[in-house]
Amino acid sequence: MEKTLPLRESVDRDAQFDRMNQLKRHFLARGWPVLSIDTKKKESLGRFSRSGQAWTNGRLRAWDHDFPSASWGKVIPYGVYDVAANEALVYLAGGADTGELACDAIRRWWYRLGQRRYDRTSPILLLADCGGSNGYRVPLFRQQLCQLSQLLCRTFRVCHLPPYCSKYNPIDHRLFCHLSRSLRAAQLTSIEGMYQLLEQTTTRTGLQVVCEMARKTYASGIKAHPHFLANEPTQRDPILPAYNYKLSAN
Repeated sequence: MEKTLPLRESVDRDAQFDRMNQLKRHFLARGWPVLSIDTKKKESLGRFSRSGQAWTNGRLRAWDHDFPSASWGKVIPYGVYDVAANEALVYLAGGADTGELACDAIRRWWYRLGQRRYDRTSPILLLADCGGSNGYRVPLFRQQLCQLSQLLCRTFRVCHLPPYCSKYNPIDHRLFCHLSRSLRAAQLTSIEGMYQLLEQTTTRTGLQVVCEMARKTYASGIKAHPHFLANEPTQRDPILPAYNYKLSAN
């Protein structure tokens, strides 16, 4: 069975992909960072059974039911994938998947990986889905990204994939599928164990993965500040402004 039938189709699909590819070529040609960002599926902690095969020195016993209520907690793996460098930071957090979490992951990517590779003044292009914590209708994401822009003194240009096209986000087929492979047949009983498994992820093409555990739990229900909404500094592009915009440090 092939999952190839689109649920729906956006009227802006082709035009937005053309714009996204234009921006990618522009940034990559100049050696500027292009980051694909997204949240991987949440993982439940506990003695749950997972498909796959692995070496073991004995019988590995798992619960006979996969009830969510039996979970010891959930882990949110947020990925920041550098398209040109083929390396990624995976930010492991607890709580809610929010715009604050997304921007904290981008910040940690810069301090752990980005500042070693890129000029401190070059802008950053973010390729993001249209929904979730980094969606184009999420003011909290834009507010947190504006604050991050001020902190790093950098310009962020954001390009959202059109609706119903999240599977075309580079992070899905260049990172997340390999992270899932690393977790096969493993019981995720702690966030530390998950951290060790994900950091071992690699591919024949040289993918490198760095993991980091969040030092706080992210709360749900936090909204963007009214002052930000009334004076939003987001600069919208003339082409499909809902999906394309930038936030500058100045």
